[in-house]
Amino acid sequence: MDNWFKSKWFIRGLSLAFAIMLYIFVAIEEADTSGDRESTIPTLFGGSKETKTIEDVPLGIQIDSDTYVVSGVPETVTVSLEGTASELTPVVTQRNFEVFVDLRDLKEGEHEVEIQYDNIPKQLSVYIEPKTINVVIEKRATAEFNVSVDFVNEDKLPEGYQVGDFKLNTDKVTITSSKEVIDRIAIVKVFVDVTGLTDSIKNREVPVNVYDNQGNELGVRIDPQTVIISVDIENPSKKVPVSVATTGELPEGYRVVSMEPVVTEVEVFATTNVLDKVDKITTEPINLSELTKSGTIKVGLSLPDKVQAPGTKEIDVKVVLEQTKSITNLKLEVDNAADGNVVNFVEPENQRTSITVTGNEQDVRELSDKDFRIYINVKGLGRGKHVVPVEISGPDGVKYEPEIKEATIEIEEV
Repeated sequence: MDNWFKSKWFIRGLSLAFAIMLYIFVAIEEADTSGDRESTIPTLFGGSKETKTIEDVPLGIQIDSDTYVVSGVPETVTVSLEGTASELTPVVTQRNFEVFVDLRDLKEGEHEVEIQYDNIPKQLSVYIEPKTINVVIEKRATAEFNVSVDFVNEDKLPEGYQVGDFKLNTDKVTITSSKEVIDRIAIVKVFVDVTGLTDSIKNREVPVNVYDNQGNELGVRIDPQTVIISVDIENPSKKVPVSVATTGELPEGYRVVSMEPVVTEVEVFATTNVLDKVDKITTEPINLSELTKSGTIKVGLSLPDKVQAPGTKEIDVKVVLEQTKSITNLKLEVDNAADGNVVNFVEPENQRTSITVTGNEQDVRELSDKDFRIYINVKGLGRGKHVVPVEISGPDGVKYEPEIKEATIEIEEV
C-alpha cells in the first residue's frame, strides 16, 4: 500500500477519479436545484445525458368507438425525455412517437388508467405528466336534433334595419355521446352576430353549440360540426302621405285658402313593427302668426322615433292666403244726373264710404282707392228723395263689398 502512494502514476489516477466524481456531484446538484426543463448530466462513458420536455403532446384514445364513449381524457399531456443528445435529437425533432390510453379491454364504469407511449427508443427514459388519469366509459348513444338560430346584437343593427328570412344548408345534426349526456341535451343552436350589418349574409359558416337546460355547454360529437347560413338583412320602407301641421293664428285680416305640400308623399324606412304604426308623416308646425304672404316655404319633416326618410329632410309647402282689406274714404260718384238737377246726399251725408276687398293676398296687397270706383245711378229719377243702390267697379279676381249697400239722396232743381 505504501508503495502505491509512492507511485506518481497511482497518485495521478486517484486525483483524476476524485475530480470526475466531484464534477458529477456538482452537476447533479445544480440540475436538482435549478428546476430547468432541460438538463445535462455527465457520465463516465459516452458523454452527457440531457432532458428534453415536450408540452401539448396530443393524447390518443384506443377504444371501441362504435360501442363506447369516454370522458375524462385530457386533449394533451407533457412528455419529458432523458438521454444523450444524439438519442434525443431525432425523437424531439421528428415527434413521430405516440402517447395514448388503451381502453379496449375495459368495460363501462370509472377506471384509473396509465398513459402509455409507443415508438420511443428504449434507451431513452420517459416521464409523462400526468402519469395516470381517471376516465368514465359509457355506452355510446346517437340522436338527431333540430338546429335553432340565435341572432346576436340585433339591437346593434343600423337604425331601420332588421333580420329577415334565413336559410341553413341543414337544420338537423346528429349528436353522439353517452345516453346520459344525450338525455341532458336541451338546446342545439348556432349564433350569428349581425352587429352593424347593412348587407345580407351569404353562406357564412358557423359552429353548432350544444347546451343542457341550465345553459351549460356539453362536450359531444356533432355531425356536422358547422352549418352554412344565409340571412337577409332588410331595410323595410313604404310611402306615406305628408300632412302639414300648423300652430298659432293668422294675423287679423288673413285666411288660409290652401296649404299643400308640393311633395304629397315620402318614402320612410324603419323596421316592420315600426312601419306598421306609421300611416302619415307630418311636417314641423308652421307658425301661422308669421304668415302675411302667399308663396312657398320650406318645412322640415317631423319623423317618428326610429323612422328615417333619407334625402328628404324638408319639403316645400305652397301657401295661399286670402286677405280682407278695407279701403276707406271713397267718394260716391253720381252717374246720369239730368241737366238742371243737383243730387244731394242725405245718407251718407258726406258722400263718402268704405269698401271691403277680399281675395288672394298677392292680388289684394297693393290695391288702393285708385283701383275702385263707387257710384250711384240716378238715371230716370225725378226730383225728391230716393234710396238708390251703391255700385262698385274694380279689378277682376277679387271680391268687394261696400260698407253701405244703399244711399239716400235728394234731387233738387238747380
